[in-house]
Amino acid sequence: MLAAIRTFAKSWVAALLIGLLVISFALFGINDVFKGGVSNSVVTAGSRKVSVTDFKREFDNFRKGAEQQVGQPITNEIAAANGLDTRVLNDVANREAFGEMLWKIGVRPSDVLITRELQKIPAFFDQVSGRFDKNLYAQRLNENGLTPPAFEMIMRDQIAEAHLASAFANGLRVPRAYTALGAIYGLESRDVGYFTIDPRTVAPPPLPTDAQLTTLMKENAAALTRPEFRVLTVVRFSPAMVSANLAIDPAELQKRFEFRKDTLSRPETRSLIQIPVKDAAAAQAVAARLAKGEAPAAIAKSLGVDAITYADKPRAAIADPKVGQAAFSLPVGQITPVKGDLGFAVIAVSKITPGQAVTLEQIRPQLEAELRKDAAAEKVYEMTQAYDDAHGGGANLIESAKKANVPVLTLGPVSEQGGSPLGQPVAGVNEKLLKTAFSLPQGGESEVEEAGQGEYYAIRVDKIIPKALPPLAEVKPQLTRVWMMREMVKRLQAKADELAARVRKGESLETVAAAVGGRVGHVAGVDRQNAGQNQVLSRDALIKAFDAKSGEVFTAEATTFGLIVGKLEAVRAPTGPTLARITEESRPQMTEGTFREIQEDARKAARSLVKVKTYPNNARIALGLEPLETKKDAKGAKTETAK
Repeated sequence: MLAAIRTFAKSWVAALLIGLLVISFALFGINDVFKGGVSNSVVTAGSRKVSVTDFKREFDNFRKGAEQQVGQPITNEIAAANGLDTRVLNDVANREAFGEMLWKIGVRPSDVLITRELQKIPAFFDQVSGRFDKNLYAQRLNENGLTPPAFEMIMRDQIAEAHLASAFANGLRVPRAYTALGAIYGLESRDVGYFTIDPRTVAPPPLPTDAQLTTLMKENAAALTRPEFRVLTVVRFSPAMVSANLAIDPAELQKRFEFRKDTLSRPETRSLIQIPVKDAAAAQAVAARLAKGEAPAAIAKSLGVDAITYADKPRAAIADPKVGQAAFSLPVGQITPVKGDLGFAVIAVSKITPGQAVTLEQIRPQLEAELRKDAAAEKVYEMTQAYDDAHGGGANLIESAKKANVPVLTLGPVSEQGGSPLGQPVAGVNEKLLKTAFSLPQGGESEVEEAGQGEYYAIRVDKIIPKALPPLAEVKPQLTRVWMMREMVKRLQAKADELAARVRKGESLETVAAAVGGRVGHVAGVDRQNAGQNQVLSRDALIKAFDAKSGEVFTAEATTFGLIVGKLEAVRAPTGPTLARITEESRPQMTEGTFREIQEDARKAARSLVKVKTYPNNARIALGLEPLETKKDAKGAKTETAK
């Protein structure tokens, strides 16, 4: 056997196989050859791949938008727990699939269209020359995690989809029969007869026993159980505690003023026009034309250059230092040629705004506040160090606070959400402090934690009050009211069902209503458009009236406490000019809705046609989350199944 293997190894076939293996290792990597092609992409759609970095950028943009809507930060963990990662993953997969499908069927915007769209984005143009700047273009994209090819591909997809959508939308109109059915549905009116069952027509229920109330409490345990509360001893290290008594060193104040006065002072600014020229002779000619009143833009255009305008700019803002020096030495209205570091130019000064040097007295309050803030931060740091030294040496929280000369305070009972047992917010707590407090056992003490804005805290959990139902005696009045209300509703419903059954057997509404001292009311012409303005029937009664067939009897809630027995007396379909008008007016909206459904179906079809694969584990890794549980293949190797 070994001899045969050696003989085969020397043959040209073995040499060819080894060569192919070497090439495959070079192209795909050794790991992929042996592991079976585990992708490092988050989404693959035909020739397209969305990398881990690209997905993270997409997710971060989506998360920031969600944060603005809810008005609070959203961590990746919270986002994933609410399915945002899966939503973004599917959105990206659908978009890439649709873009790939459009590319394959030949909907490809030209380079001219891409260039035209780029020219609409001011961020890519030099503010001085007004020309497109490739370096600035690449820099702006890099700041947003993009490259020019990736950005241009996004633009191509957007243009292709917009053009395709425009083509479909302009040629799509749903048949009038569709909108006529919708108009009939929306405009059909209904006549309802009804009478109200007054609670006084039924006997009141007896008061509940303690056993019945205990059962009611258990049935509603989730709503009645009080959360866990904790009593805390807190040590705060706050700049606000020490800043009021801090003295300001005059020498430090003067030093800070000398350092800041240049930045706080307002420099002289000037408005001027600069026209670049080739040589001194051309400069003289341009100066003469300006002196005669010819427009700078027209002169620059005749020379094939752009006039550079500086509006209320300091000297440092002028690109050529020698031009700036000359401009800031001229009076208003003066025109002069200048030979600068960047070539010849002609400048004309149109406005001078004098600068203003700031004095110490003008900015004393600002500088003193800065010095106090800095000194308070240093003092707080010293206090935290003193506390840490004592606490690390074995002293408890109160002993350590005393050695650091920091007061302690007791907070609570407080819930994990920051509320008191009465449901009121507890002053002096925040999200970070509560998170620390509810991570400790009873008697546990935290290290010094940062609270933000220069503040720190340390906590001891003095007492833990576990979750529990309140004592029956404490909530008995509330439970009794709920019990009596529930029993009364049961009795009213039984009475309503009895009376409705009589109407169904053929008795008139008037006869049955008179039996309970009620009067029949009638509501005519109720349709789906005016139902919201109806003040006679409750929402429950309106819903049941529109679900009923002509002649059907129903029971529903009344607008006040009680029930009604109602009967749908007539259903009238709309006719005439109103139906025709609504049919035509609703046609664009129904067309738009149909188009949206077509779009959604097109994306689903694209995802199927280009065989999209998603890799949820790679998406979670991109967000710094733990991967999902992996499945094992037939050989026992862990693999992630693409979806």
